[in-house]
Amino acid sequence: MSDTARFVFQDQHGGQQSIDQKDLVANVPNAEGTSSTVIYVERDEADDAGLPKVKMAKAQVGPAVTRPDETDGRETHIIISTGSGTGKGVEFFEQAVQPVLSTLFPASHASFQIHTTESESSILGLTNDIFFPKANAGTLIRIILISGDGGVIDLVNGLLAKSASPQYTPPEVVLLPLGTANALYHSINAGRENTWGLCSLSTDVGSRPLPIFTATFSAGARLLVDEARKEEELPQDSETGKPTLHGAVVGSWGMHASLVADSDTAEYRKFGVERFKMAAKEALFPADGSPPHSYKGKVSVLQKGTWTPLKTQEHMYILATMVSNLEKPFTISPASKPLDGSMHLIHFGPTDGDETMRLMGLAYQGGKHVDEPSVLYEAIDGLKIEFEGQEKDVRWRRICIDGKIIALESDGHVEIRKESRHVLNIAGT
Repeated sequence: MSDTARFVFQDQHGGQQSIDQKDLVANVPNAEGTSSTVIYVERDEADDAGLPKVKMAKAQVGPAVTRPDETDGRETHIIISTGSGTGKGVEFFEQAVQPVLSTLFPASHASFQIHTTESESSILGLTNDIFFPKANAGTLIRIILISGDGGVIDLVNGLLAKSASPQYTPPEVVLLPLGTANALYHSINAGRENTWGLCSLSTDVGSRPLPIFTATFSAGARLLVDEARKEEELPQDSETGKPTLHGAVVGSWGMHASLVADSDTAEYRKFGVERFKMAAKEALFPADGSPPHSYKGKVSVLQKGTWTPLKTQEHMYILATMVSNLEKPFTISPASKPLDGSMHLIHFGPTDGDETMRLMGLAYQGGKHVDEPSVLYEAIDGLKIEFEGQEKDVRWRRICIDGKIIALESDGHVEIRKESRHVLNIAGT
């Protein structure tokens, strides 16, 4: 669809109206079929992160209409994450999501179950108590997720925490991106629509399995929570007993993991996605004038069943990803296609702050950093990081799995592999 594609309709007075096709949520006919309601969004062009305003216009029924099936048998749940991004989940639900749902599902929206998070573990609790038992019994579930990537990952980890029955039916998730970076949404959407996922609320938009990976840690690894003031044990795999996390976006060490960890505070989160750039400047240009840290450890990649170590044991940036974009304009893996199940490695070695900023700046230009001779970029099936006692300070032994930060012991290791199982479907794909 071209950037200039327009949705043209006649209003109830016979006048011709036109909106950008990317802003269209739905065109819903009334029960009699005599008119329709065009739902679309208006955005503040000066504030790309500002919440869109939902608009509705009465129209004469044309050939292109959305008629959601209210009898598709799905049980619908709405999760509102209060802590994601800049904390606007409730506002977005009340001002945008609720009006759209009442128009799309006039007969059934009142029965949708609404869950508002109260802590970092709320979604895991809901998954354990509600979503897994229902999915495991074969119940068709739709989850409207007003959250960032972390909400998706909590669902994935909760659904994989127990063994599935033969009747297990993957829930369908509608992504409404209210996080800081929203990597999964922007990688799947790839500029197709500007409605913040609202157009995916219709039941006839289709869905596809969400590819995931599994990260297995050494025994002493600890999950850092509450701005790294507390540590928690990682979940143990039900079969191997090893500390395990599952992800769908990124597993990293080095500069990327450090930036995510250092900027994950209430103070930084107020700045939205700018928090990463702020943390980068502090890490890459230390106040004492010293060069940025050179991360030390053994790194190996898995390809066609064989593990091969990288020649260097000093690193600046090392990241395995299953998506194309870590932010809307930040194309970390240009060869990745939406939900294609591929995993790509991005790596470069120690360098100064200016060169690191230059390379990362190229990622904001459609992923041109992968063309640089100093950047290793290739498709892989897995990534292994082994510290072997080379990093004494735990600050340099932090691993990022989809925004969650895990601290490893000095001789610890982590192994990341593509996962064959799938437990969620993503709507609107």
